[in-house]
Amino acid sequence: MSRPPYLICLLLGSNIEAESNLPRAVNLLQEELTVLQTSSVWESRAIGSDGPNFLNAALLALSPLDAEGLKENLIRPLEARMGRVRTEDKNAPRTIDIDLILFDGEVLDSQLWQFAHLAVPVSELLSDYSSGSGESLKDMVPTLLSTAAIWIREDISDYPFATVMQ
Repeated sequence: MSRPPYLICLLLGSNIEAESNLPRAVNLLQEELTVLQTSSVWESRAIGSDGPNFLNAALLALSPLDAEGLKENLIRPLEARMGRVRTEDKNAPRTIDIDLILFDGEVLDSQLWQFAHLAVPVSELLSDYSSGSGESLKDMVPTLLSTAAIWIREDISDYPFATVMQ
């Protein structure tokens, strides 16, 4: 593993007041990380429940913290600050869900290759990133889009989404 700063990719999701919670999460993350780029916002149906649709976006950043430090000292406290309540129901509606997808070149969430709501936003930032089989996200996205209910939310594609931070 290299030394900090580490290149990370986070996936942000919300299905409670998502139009305001996603930008708020990005703004709060910018206080602690060097945000390089954010994806477009994508809407998809909730998986495993009949809850409200989710809005998802990916964020590429540099972090001074290692993976465990990110989860314990930034991600979980930020989720709690934004009103996330963790329950036994992993599919319960939530104000914000922040997943560490990629850390220092390593995929930490193997579901990246299986679910459009993960792969599509991340592919906007890391299109050439490839799985162990050699298939890139760019190559996988058309198949995932053809089999999943996911669509871009152009009405909320303004800052801070789909931009490169200066």
